[in-house]
Amino acid sequence: MSGAVIWIVVLVVILVVLGVVVALLMNKRKTEQRRARAAQLRTEAAGQSDAIAQSEREAAQAEAAAERARAEAARAEERATEARQGVQMDQAVQEDRIREAQRVDPDDHRV
Repeated sequence: MSGAVIWIVVLVVILVVLGVVVALLMNKRKTEQRRARAAQLRTEAAGQSDAIAQSEREAAQAEAAAERARAEAARAEERATEARQGVQMDQAVQEDRIREAQRVDPDDHRV
């Protein structure tokens, strides 16, 4: 082999080694960036814990208020039903009295 060929081979080997070193360094840098991004995301997620806990408390309070409102609505419906039944009973008594009045009235000629 001539000296020039040896130098070319040495130069190619050096370039390949440099390429591998550069690739490894770039990979290491990318890995470190990904680690930093993951840490940032974890920090942001941890920061949201308080807001989530507050939202959960508010949701629980809203659910409790809704349950109280449903219970009150059920009680109001029950009172309305009782009132309707009372009106119907009063109407039936009134009709009975009118029929009785018609029955005993000697001047009422309705059949």
